Amino acid sequence: MHMQMALTMQLTPFIPKLGRQRHSHNLNFHHKTASTSIIACCSVRNSSEAEVLVSEFNPKIPIEEAVTPPTSWYTDPSFFQLELHRIFYRGWQAVGSTEQIRDPNSFFTGRSIIKLCTLLTFFSSKFLRTNWRIIYCRLGDVEFVVCRDESGKLQAFHNVCRHHASLLASGSGHKSCFVCPYHGWTYGLSGALLKATRISGMRNFNVKDFGLIPIKVSTWGPFILLNLEKESLPLMEIDSTYVAKEWLGSCSEILSTNGIDSSLNYVCRREYTIDCNWKVFCDNYLDGGYHVPYAHKGLASGLKFDSYSTTIFERVSIQSCEGSSGESKDNYDRLGRKAIYAFIYPNFMINRYGPWMDTNLVLPLGPNKCQVVFDYYLEHSLKHDKDFIELSLQDSEKVQIEDIVLCEGVQKGLQSPAYCVGRYAPKVEQAMHHFHCLLYENLKK
Repeated sequence: MHMQMALTMQLTPFIPKLGRQRHSHNLNFHHKTASTSIIACCSVRNSSEAEVLVSEFNPKIPIEEAVTPPTSWYTDPSFFQLELHRIFYRGWQAVGSTEQIRDPNSFFTGRSIIKLCTLLTFFSSKFLRTNWRIIYCRLGDVEFVVCRDESGKLQAFHNVCRHHASLLASGSGHKSCFVCPYHGWTYGLSGALLKATRISGMRNFNVKDFGLIPIKVSTWGPFILLNLEKESLPLMEIDSTYVAKEWLGSCSEILSTNGIDSSLNYVCRREYTIDCNWKVFCDNYLDGGYHVPYAHKGLASGLKFDSYSTTIFERVSIQSCEGSSGESKDNYDRLGRKAIYAFIYPNFMINRYGPWMDTNLVLPLGPNKCQVVFDYYLEHSLKHDKDFIELSLQDSEKVQIEDIVLCEGVQKGLQSPAYCVGRYAPKVEQAMHHFHCLLYENLKK
């Protein structure tokens, strides 16, 4: 449905991880033929260290000559662990919407995917339900809780009791305090330890030393952001202007002036678990609409592909395309005159088209699996138009299913010994190349 233009899978080629591969120092062979490159990249390698895998991509080779990252980037477990610590535990990460914690004493946690899927099945039959309180999210192995304390201050903590490491809170809703389900230790929404049970006889115990471990939290527009870096900003109220500069760089004003703001009404959330590496899904989004005429013929009929353009910023790429609004009655004006697709490194996507905005958060669950969380927003004037909303969400579901088939097919292809690396289409896949270069830069730090 929903102008998720770049949301389909570019069948990007990569290197397979063979049983015994010999390391090749540079897979972007500037002066070698394609056949020579394939032979070299498929050669056996003894070392499986993640650091070695990073160097198998060369970002300095121009896109016209470069090959894509090797298959090991998409399949190797050690590479996946390196990504978690050098990419997902650094910088600002979008984890939810301000709508989730509008009121004092409201909270949500990063928690179970199984319960999330059950809840979303319920939501799928009630598109207009606005009491969406049970929301789960996941960032690697970090369990977190985001809340608004009794004074209205936004807070975030590691969701771990300081006594014996039990998960402290679950789900979402409203609480005046967090009570550990294991031994009853109790914490305020400010993170302070209020009650520690049965500690008589304990020596050298200072209650002030056992509050919840805080996480840096802020907002931009309708989004809640966490920063998991230990050494970054002091734990105080963080100015949204500073966050915009760090998270979005020089394109923050472009996004905010193109309808990406807090004025829209939240509609619903959908979640998909996909059997592919998280980067496969991102590559798909970043192929400049390359796949759309072939994989999404219904969506393609509402777009003017000769107007498609890509603009690269520091950590953001923006793809845009004009819509053929009014030319097809099947689109019922849902696509509008122009669509904007913003990819915010490393795993967040904002799509603004017609009266809609949706966001896609791509969460890595393992080397060969990811979770994609969709949140849908709609202009205020259409929030009660049930037929329009239901038709739009049905169209969106169709596109997502088509994407899932493509992404999972690519992941299977990455296991083939016949597949090593691929090439970029220079005129359309600039955003994908930019994504890979940013990955390299972070992974080498």
